[in-house]
Amino acid sequence: MKEIAFLIDQICREKGISKDVLVGALESALLSAARKRYGGRTNINLRIDPDTLKINVFEEKRIVENVQNADEEISVEDAAEEFPGKNLGEVVELPMAPMDFGRIAAQTAKQVILQRMREAERDALFNEFKGKVGQVVSGSVLRKEKNFYYINIGKTEAVLPVKETLASETLRRGDFVKAYIEDIRITPKGPVILVSRATPKFVAELFRMEVPEISEGLVKIKDIVREPGERTKVAVFSTDSSIDPVGACVGMKGTRVQSIVRELKGERIDIIPWNDDPRVLIARALSPATIDRVGINEEEKTAMVVVSDQQLSIAIGKKGQNVRLAMKLTGWDIDIISDTEYSKIKMEEAEAAFDEALRDTKKEREKQEKAPAED
Repeated sequence: MKEIAFLIDQICREKGISKDVLVGALESALLSAARKRYGGRTNINLRIDPDTLKINVFEEKRIVENVQNADEEISVEDAAEEFPGKNLGEVVELPMAPMDFGRIAAQTAKQVILQRMREAERDALFNEFKGKVGQVVSGSVLRKEKNFYYINIGKTEAVLPVKETLASETLRRGDFVKAYIEDIRITPKGPVILVSRATPKFVAELFRMEVPEISEGLVKIKDIVREPGERTKVAVFSTDSSIDPVGACVGMKGTRVQSIVRELKGERIDIIPWNDDPRVLIARALSPATIDRVGINEEEKTAMVVVSDQQLSIAIGKKGQNVRLAMKLTGWDIDIISDTEYSKIKMEEAEAAFDEALRDTKKEREKQEKAPAED
C-alpha cells in the first residue's frame, strides 16, 4: 500500500482534498469489494489505518449457546477463549485473512481516488465560479461546436452560445474575448459556465471595470438598454454633485468609453444623464438627435416629440432603433413628428378652431334675428 499512500498524500497536497475524505471513500469501496468477495455477507467489515493505510478485514459474530449459522455466530466456549469478558448475546470481531486482497485493494484504491479527484475538482470549480456570476471573464476561443463557442478561461471552459454574441461578430479559434458570467450549472459531466456578450449587464460590467467612479459608487448606472452590436443607451447619475457622471464615463478624450467600444466591435454607446423630469429624460434619451419640444400625457405615459425635419431620421434611427431604445430606457411610449408636420397639425387645429368659432357666431346671430319675431 506504499504506492497508494504516496498517491493519497500527493493528491491531498495538490488538490486540497482532505485525507480523511479519501481514506473514507477508499474504505467504503473496499468494504463493498470485500463483501462481494465473501458472498455478499453483510457481517463482513473493514477498517483502514489512516496513518499506515493497513487494511483490516474482520467478520462480526454473535455469541450464542448453539451455533446454527457458522458465518454469523460463535459458540460461548470459543468466544471465551478468544474474547474473555464477552458475554452471551454480544457481538465480537474476528480478523479474517486478506486473501488476494492486495491486488483488489490497489485497483479499487486508484479508481476511488480518481473518482474523488474528479468530484473534488468539480465541487471546487463550482464553488469558485458560483461567486463570480455577474462578473466579466477573459479567455481565448478554443472551438465552435454547433451553436456554441467554447472559451478557455483558465481552469476550465466557458460556454458562449452563438445567440449571445454580437450580431456583427464571428469568433475564430484563438480570438481573445471578454464575456459576462450569467449562470453556472451542474451537469453529469461537471459544472457548465454560461457566458454572454449580448446582455446589457455585460456593458454595465465593462463600465464598472473601466470607470473608477462607478466601482466606487460615486457614479451609478440607473438603467441600460441595448441592441447587441448596434447601439447601447446608458442612463447615469452622480451621488456627488462635483462629479459629472457623463464625463466620468467618457473619460479624458474619450479613452474610457472608447475602450468599451473596441471590446464591443464598434457598437455605438449613448451616455445619458438621468433626470426625474420625464420631458428632459425623453429628450436626452433620443440622443444623438436634437429635440425641439416634448409633450407628455402622464396618465397614459405617452409622449409627443417634435424635431426639425433634418433631425427626424436621426431621432427615429435606423429601422426605428433609436426611438425603440429610448422607449425602453424611459418607459414612455414615444411618437416623433417633424416640425413641418407639427406646424401642419397646428394650422389644421387653428383652422378647425376658426371654423368652429364661425359656426358658433353664425348660430348666435341667427338666434338673435329670430328673437324679435317670436315676441
